[in-house]
Amino acid sequence: MNDGVTGLRAGNAHATFLDTLTALRAALGDDAVRVGDQIGARSMTDWTRHTPTRAAALLLPRTTDEVSKALAICDAVGQSVVPQGGMTGLAGGSIPRASDIALSLERMTGIEEIDAASATITVRAGTTLQAAQEAAAEAGFELALDLGARGSCQIGGNLATNAGGNRVIQSGTARDQVLGLEVVLANGAVLTSLGKMVKNNTGYDLKHWFIGSEGTLGVITRAVLRLHPPRASRHTALVALDGYDAAVNLLRRLSTRFGNDIGAFEIMWPDFFDFGVELTGTRSPFDAPHPLYALIEHASFDAADDGERFAGALTEALDAHAIRDAIMAQSFADARGLWAIRECTAEFPVRLDAINFDVSLPIGEIGHFVDRCRAALDQKWPGNRSYFFGHIGDSNLHVTVDGNSVPGVDHHAVYAFVYEMLRPLQGSVSAEHGVGSMKREFLPISRSAAELAAMIAIKQALDPRGILNPGKLF
Repeated sequence: MNDGVTGLRAGNAHATFLDTLTALRAALGDDAVRVGDQIGARSMTDWTRHTPTRAAALLLPRTTDEVSKALAICDAVGQSVVPQGGMTGLAGGSIPRASDIALSLERMTGIEEIDAASATITVRAGTTLQAAQEAAAEAGFELALDLGARGSCQIGGNLATNAGGNRVIQSGTARDQVLGLEVVLANGAVLTSLGKMVKNNTGYDLKHWFIGSEGTLGVITRAVLRLHPPRASRHTALVALDGYDAAVNLLRRLSTRFGNDIGAFEIMWPDFFDFGVELTGTRSPFDAPHPLYALIEHASFDAADDGERFAGALTEALDAHAIRDAIMAQSFADARGLWAIRECTAEFPVRLDAINFDVSLPIGEIGHFVDRCRAALDQKWPGNRSYFFGHIGDSNLHVTVDGNSVPGVDHHAVYAFVYEMLRPLQGSVSAEHGVGSMKREFLPISRSAAELAAMIAIKQALDPRGILNPGKLF
């Protein structure tokens, strides 16, 4: 067995990597420290499907105290550490280098408490989102955060990347679900701020430094999350539209009528919609093609809501020529069938050489940007296959270019070409997937020099030796 130490040196001249492994085994136990071929493929890459990299070692702590001991040992010798969750990221944020130690939270699972009075759930960071959702539902609540990767992604990773998902317009991002956090700093110090209060104006709100920091400032080990009353009924419709402006007008029309009972408003341009229908092996529910499609979910607290109000609003929109056509799901199976078209992106890594963009820009600019981006791609690489879709209610647009349709062009050239188009609009190169290693060189497109300097100052204050997730974000 390869012990994983060949050619590696610790950052401190007085310690070797082998000494570090010995100290880690003494602190965590032999079964919690893996090297060489003991390290499985799961920890080597994420959903970006980048070339897998085996870390110098993999740590599997069971408790916050063990995370603290591990980081203190690594910090003392300058050994880099890459925190890992469910490995469902799309920005390379949890992929280690061969010289890094990976620290997985997969053993730190479980629901510690559901407080009905405070409407909170306290969870360990390695708990999957689905497990937390199910525990909340069993207690009569709803955990608002929802992602397609719910069965694999972990709460710690959701918070470290400030995950978005399909219901942001209704309940906000991962950040908006958090009341308290426990975090272990690079030197092993533990910040336990697991408060359940909505109001707490006692200085800096430290939890927000770590949410969205992608494991570069500390390792999240526990969280207190908000719970909400369950939405008792959900109704799904697929709507055909004249174009992007019609979609925005419909969103405003429905929001005025239903408030935040509109739980999802997903936009699909024809390139994406037609491909989604093909991938799901179905046929379009419409008799003719349309310029744009919206998948809309109405979620009500009223168990007696049979969807008639929602259907009536769509009928009114149809009569007012605000929409072209609408299909209302009549059953859960119908709804899942409509959602399957939107969630066909799970097949992208298998069916495409996917070059994925997760950007945000002002809602009023998204339609114009799509037109300009498609035209620019067609001029630059005639014959390219590109797919446009997104959650316009929260200003998030996704673009996927099939690398197979631009032979001889590397992914980096496509990334640089599309991201540069965001600059004059002050758009973001990452709406919900983080920066990781894949977008770090493009971060200045979205962040000013002063903002970057402030981030770096925070990083240096909390992780002066730079051991946490190096090569990510900055």
